[in-house]
Amino acid sequence: MIQQKFDFSEFARPLFSDRVAMAWSDPRAPMPRLMGDEVLAIEQVTAARAREFGAGRGAARAAMEMLGQVPRPVLQGEDRAPIWPVGLQGSISHTGRDCLAVVTDAPEIRALGLDLEPSIPLESALWPEICTMEEMQWLASLGPSQRGHFAKLIFCAKEAVYKAQYQISRTMLDFHAVTLIIDLRGGRFSAQLNTEIPGFAAGGIIAGRFAILSTNFVAAVELPA
Repeated sequence: MIQQKFDFSEFARPLFSDRVAMAWSDPRAPMPRLMGDEVLAIEQVTAARAREFGAGRGAARAAMEMLGQVPRPVLQGEDRAPIWPVGLQGSISHTGRDCLAVVTDAPEIRALGLDLEPSIPLESALWPEICTMEEMQWLASLGPSQRGHFAKLIFCAKEAVYKAQYQISRTMLDFHAVTLIIDLRGGRFSAQLNTEIPGFAAGGIIAGRFAILSTNFVAAVELPA
């Protein structure tokens, strides 16, 4: 896991500006102590899910401390989205072996989106569900051995976009609600909204960045105020 932590600090942290703190935790470790009403979120979940929740909150509080903030609870709403303390914005993502949290107290940032996915190919049966026609055409332009790999990257990037916009619009989007253009060399993507939602016009662009690590994809979105 030391190598994983190094990878995240070296390659994932720069996906966000220096106004954003990022922290890592291990969801396989004993669950850290929760704060206040955070315990309500794990009353009827599996032990593994409880550890993931705890790891996310532990990473979020570590990121708060990096900003010089007093660690505070991050509750869970009825929609299971994190409820960030007043004055903070953030995002949490995890796999079975890694958890990342990003937090900012910068007023010029109105939302963050972070997604972490194992870098294994996405099953071809799922591509039409995840990808728009334009994205399917882009995948078809790649070598056969690459398509599942980059279909997973599309999934990861869309998850980061959805997390960021949801903090503003409170709107659940399906995967065809945005179309991505991915710059593989630059490690960047742009997501065009195919529908109007609160706070965002149809045709609007949400920009993001990504990193491909040894075992994970990481996608990041930072929405300015």
